Amino acid sequence: MDMQAVSAWLDSVASFVWGPALLVLLLGVGLYLTLALRFMPMRRIGTAFRLLFRKSDPNDPGEITPFQTLMTALAATIGTGNIAGVATAIALGGPGAVFWMWMTALVGMATKYAEAVLAIKYREVDAEGRYVGGPMYYIKNGLGKNWAWLGFLFALFAALAGFGIGNMTQSNSVTAIVTSTFPAVPNWAVGAVLAALTFAVIIGGVKRIGAVAQYLVPFMAIAYIFGGLAILAANYQDIPEGIAFIVRSAFTETAATGGFAGAAVWAGIRFGVARGVFSNEAGLGSAAIAHAAARATDAVQQGMIAMLGVFIDTLVVCSITALVIVTVHVPVEVDGMVQSLPAWASGVNGADLTALAFANGLPGIGQWVVSAGLVLFTFTTILGWSYYGERAAEYLCGVKVILPYRLLWVAFVFVGSVLQLSLVWTITDILNALMAIPNLIALLLLSGVVFSMTRASATASKGKIEPATSQ
Repeated sequence: MDMQAVSAWLDSVASFVWGPALLVLLLGVGLYLTLALRFMPMRRIGTAFRLLFRKSDPNDPGEITPFQTLMTALAATIGTGNIAGVATAIALGGPGAVFWMWMTALVGMATKYAEAVLAIKYREVDAEGRYVGGPMYYIKNGLGKNWAWLGFLFALFAALAGFGIGNMTQSNSVTAIVTSTFPAVPNWAVGAVLAALTFAVIIGGVKRIGAVAQYLVPFMAIAYIFGGLAILAANYQDIPEGIAFIVRSAFTETAATGGFAGAAVWAGIRFGVARGVFSNEAGLGSAAIAHAAARATDAVQQGMIAMLGVFIDTLVVCSITALVIVTVHVPVEVDGMVQSLPAWASGVNGADLTALAFANGLPGIGQWVVSAGLVLFTFTTILGWSYYGERAAEYLCGVKVILPYRLLWVAFVFVGSVLQLSLVWTITDILNALMAIPNLIALLLLSGVVFSMTRASATASKGKIEPATSQ
């Protein structure tokens, strides 16, 4: 079987696993939790931000502060999905894909909330005194030994997926950016520096990752957001029509325009949901691994902090990227004539599309905003996902695997920098889907626990958090 046949087979597998069944499951579980919680995640965003910036008690059980926990989770989620992923969704599914990213995020806040609540409730202390948790633990401890196989599958898929979603694809992206900006720099040099920086951070475990993330993540996110807002401010008159066009395109076929080949409604749904999940990871269960390490005694409050990850990642950062792509006009050659068309109609894809829109929206520095953002976003994703993969590997093999896994992780950062990864993105898509399925099943089966804990917290706080419906 040649590589072309392997690629075609993997593409068909990815199309199957990301088919209607999984998309309905992702959106369905999120919608069910949202309705059962009476839209609490959406209504309590302000409360969640207050909890995030509240000083934590150093005597509370856990490894890192709630703020560091969210920054670690955001380090893993704010990455290529926010820049390249959004552009890819628009290029393949049309501007309507952005609407489905928004819908995925709105219900995904409830999903992420539930994941973190269960992560705190069912976490354990490992042989080295670390607080560990996540879907594999709430499956084992919440559903019982008859479901242990499901937790094993999640941990296996997560440990493998990390090398794709959080490692090689990220280091490959960094290398592509640096070498295109500085052609004299060889791939191996970029890979060596990136691997060394990664080693310096992850060798210190989650405490060092959290300490780095609490400074780097806010800096990179704010810089990128301000760059995007500056462009949108200059094109403010196009924003209302841009939003309206996104909504219209979500329910009608997008016609071919300029270099854009056109897209059916189903393509918008598929790529919007898939890229949305790839970006904010709601439903994958990965962020629950980070939140299990939080210094916290109240699972509900930690869940509220966790849901901010979806809000910041998709409803803020991804939305800014999308609106810039939809509203900024760029020169496009059509039938031998150069026309000014929206960037999404240029025919350009991925990070190049975002860079094109930013470069035209913020001449002289726009492309540097995207390049610097990608480098920082991808580096922090490598850090965050190293912790996810490590915890999944520990669940499978015990604490003895921690150091070898860290060293292997650093090695694959270098490998991703020097090799062509034509199949890795497709394999990553497949593994993401395989991670989501066990986690979503567990969320459904343990939803009653989430609702009862939410009700108990509401009673204890005298109605500050509305109770969930009875289950």
